[in-house]
Amino acid sequence: MAPKFKDGDVVASIPGSWVSWAHTVVAYAAFIGAFVVGVGLHYHKIVQNEHYGYPDEWFPSVSSTIGDRYPERSVFQVFIAITSGPRFALVALWFLLTDRPNTRLPKFVAGVGLFRTLTCGGWTYVTSTDDHDWHDIFMISYLVATLPWTLGCLTLSPPNPQAILYRKIFAGAFFGTIVPLIYFFIQHKVHKVPGAYTTYAFFEWSLVLLDVAFDAVTAMDFKSLELVVRDVKGLSRGDKKRVVDAALEKEKDKDIGNVFGRGFSWDEALDAIADVYNGFVFWSILTSLGLLVWYFPLWHMGISGYEVFVMSTISPFFLGIRSLRTLVIRNIRIVHLLSLSGLLAWLVSRQELRLTTVGFAVWMGCLSWAAIFYAERTQPARLEARIAGFSLGLMLSSLAKYAFQTNNPIWPVVHSGSGGWNKLGLALAVLAVLRTSRRTTFSSIDTPMQNMKGGSGLLTGLGLGGILFGMHSLLSDSSTMILWVWDGYPVRGPLSVPHGTVTFLAMGIGLLLGFFRSEFVRTWTSFGVASLGAAVLTCFSHWFGYSGAVVLTIYLMAITPVMFSHAVRFSPASTFGVGFLVYNFMVLFHVWVVAYAFVPGGPLVREHTDWVMTTMMIEIGAGVFSVISSAPKRSSTKAPPPNPAARRIRSYYIYILVALQLLSVSISYLRFPSYNYEPYHPQDKLITAGIWTIHFSLDNDMWSSERRQRDAIKELELDVVGLLESDTQRIIMGNRDTSQYLAEDLGMYVDYGPGPNKHTWGCVLLSKFPIVNSTHHLLPSPVGELAPAIHATIEAYGELIDVFVFHSGQEEDPEDRRLQTEYLSDLMGSVDRPAILLSYLVTKPLEGNYNTYVSGRSGMRDIDPSDWDRWCEYILYKGMKRSGYARVSRGTVTDTELQVGKFVVGESEATDNLISEDNVPGGLRFPARFRGEGVRGHRYHVFDEPR
Repeated sequence: MAPKFKDGDVVASIPGSWVSWAHTVVAYAAFIGAFVVGVGLHYHKIVQNEHYGYPDEWFPSVSSTIGDRYPERSVFQVFIAITSGPRFALVALWFLLTDRPNTRLPKFVAGVGLFRTLTCGGWTYVTSTDDHDWHDIFMISYLVATLPWTLGCLTLSPPNPQAILYRKIFAGAFFGTIVPLIYFFIQHKVHKVPGAYTTYAFFEWSLVLLDVAFDAVTAMDFKSLELVVRDVKGLSRGDKKRVVDAALEKEKDKDIGNVFGRGFSWDEALDAIADVYNGFVFWSILTSLGLLVWYFPLWHMGISGYEVFVMSTISPFFLGIRSLRTLVIRNIRIVHLLSLSGLLAWLVSRQELRLTTVGFAVWMGCLSWAAIFYAERTQPARLEARIAGFSLGLMLSSLAKYAFQTNNPIWPVVHSGSGGWNKLGLALAVLAVLRTSRRTTFSSIDTPMQNMKGGSGLLTGLGLGGILFGMHSLLSDSSTMILWVWDGYPVRGPLSVPHGTVTFLAMGIGLLLGFFRSEFVRTWTSFGVASLGAAVLTCFSHWFGYSGAVVLTIYLMAITPVMFSHAVRFSPASTFGVGFLVYNFMVLFHVWVVAYAFVPGGPLVREHTDWVMTTMMIEIGAGVFSVISSAPKRSSTKAPPPNPAARRIRSYYIYILVALQLLSVSISYLRFPSYNYEPYHPQDKLITAGIWTIHFSLDNDMWSSERRQRDAIKELELDVVGLLESDTQRIIMGNRDTSQYLAEDLGMYVDYGPGPNKHTWGCVLLSKFPIVNSTHHLLPSPVGELAPAIHATIEAYGELIDVFVFHSGQEEDPEDRRLQTEYLSDLMGSVDRPAILLSYLVTKPLEGNYNTYVSGRSGMRDIDPSDWDRWCEYILYKGMKRSGYARVSRGTVTDTELQVGKFVVGESEATDNLISEDNVPGGLRFPARFRGEGVRGHRYHVFDEPR
């Protein structure tokens, strides 16, 4: 029942600012108290980490201080529990202060504030020692929620200049601290630099202090508020008459000065999300096309005829026919829904039909997107929204691959058994199309644009082609350019994880520049800087080469809105039609430079990625020329302010961009490797090594095969494995990296051989043992395809072991193979340490080049000279005892068997005599599951066992 007397005596009144001060003081007491107690009682223990202790590390991290030991953990938990009361009150007061009619943003921010408070309790009371996974989930959720809380508070800030200034300072310092924090964590975790964790700890503590300080600023805003306790039934004799209603009345009509909260609409937000998801689906289907096309020349070892499906993108040419253009635009929903057929292709088992289905989907997708851009050309705000959705869709597709270790979960080469989310992806795609297709403009199908002067449709089409190719070949996977500049151990440049986040950050910055600073992006200066970045990426390795990648990434994303907005001025046939045709030419060009041995005219462009990059930049430059030539003359008249509706619509895409950036950081955190890997049989000092040609991770039935590769490698207990035909970082191969999944799931170090810009089919080394050093080699190949090799030094059981992974040239090029044999034999002979060669030699046992590989020149021995049934794969060794050898059938994973050898470190070489397995210790035996019929089509077939 409601109280009878609402205006009772005031029992107590508390200034609102006291809530902020209470929260600040108690929160700082929790951290500082734990720090003082921890340093006083367990100093040497809490500065100790997995690699170093005092005096190398002399300052404790936050996590070791508050969660590892009693009583500092209890001190922290007690004060954090006390903090919860002021924290809930702070969130409530902020909501009451900022809530206004017809706006939902304050409610959203308040919800985020409550969520942060609850997740804080989660990582506080569930320590990493108690449950590491849940501790990480709560911690990541808290950090992810920090960005919308911070931006929301900045957006909703009352007109208090001093408070706004402090918020900007603390927020900027907080997010700026994250960069060096990650850097020094990598220095500690990956490079094992003494003292790096201490520096990391300083930045970690800074984040804590800045986080609390940001919320402490609310004390300035809460001065106008009071918490009042009234006795509405007269049971007390309160005599304090302090009323705050008047103050609140004065505040309620003040302009809170933000564009996000005043007109926030969930309908418009859902429209933006649907736009981005449509872009995601388009890029997912487009990036899958090349992968499906690649299956056929891969099995034909040459041109198959199915390469014609690359031309599926040229459908926008038909929009040059006015009647057809009108038909497509007026029925855009149907056309767009038909493009989703590519998401159903995973249901098609026959490979030719699956490719046909995806080819049709790409045809309809290119047609619908070009029509949408053209139809919206007289509606700048909506056109910008479509371009943002298209660009962010690329970012989301790359982010999905980042989350799923470079496989897109809605590709037609994956299914539920191999990590696919095909059904969910299709359902969301249908909903997204139905939502966005209702907004396409029909009345302006052929309405001429105002002030359309200068420029060229053909040049613009060239520019679009260059941009589309750059986005697809370099940005559709965050690890592509990182692998361009990777050059072996020790680490001297970015890693695919976590530095993929840097690529996403550069993409976001570029997109914001394209929308907010287009006048700079459309200049020759910015084009020149981007061209320099492209040259640096192409010509250099390590961090310097990656700096060029960052510059080029920013420019490609920034020029996209500019070029697409310009392209709609002309016929879609002359811009988008020409653009996709040029894109197709570039796709073939960048495949020809490595596939030169199998395609007509290939030797003319052999190993010329530099030509590909130069051509791409020239094409973009042609588009920039068209943009600049059509720009109006500079005027002294100040440009009109942005349309408020356009600015509001733009804000939703910025929110999505921020969410994607947060997601990338979270994925990096979750995927960051532990580097605490252990071999399978350390007690026996055993190394089980294998070599496998994985056929670009596409199996015999056109399915992605990395999960079955993982199962075979794990069940064979391989400590070291070389993978050949493993470079899949090209459009035609899906821009993916199987080694990421295998390394993370199996718990192994990985070295990706000569990178995608080195024009080989690739090789990879996976090792349970730390890789101390590695170099990449391109062996002499004057006629045929380049032969890649990795020479790595691993540390196994306290000894240094050299491992060579090598793929020789083809049978058709005997001189190449002779030169390669001499090169590799000299390389192996140059090391005195124990060594293992995991190779693809293309020779018969005991004949020809075999006698150079196995010779005094190399110092290497064949693991089993009596095995006559070999042609390609060989395992050689020296300086260790060979204890076992087996060949395992391929199943349907690839076209080549898996060879395995076992070696005992620290024991000298023995004879080639075979002994019964009964005389072999249990830890040195091969797993029994592959005997007889084996499992999943894998079985031993070197033992001549009955099946």
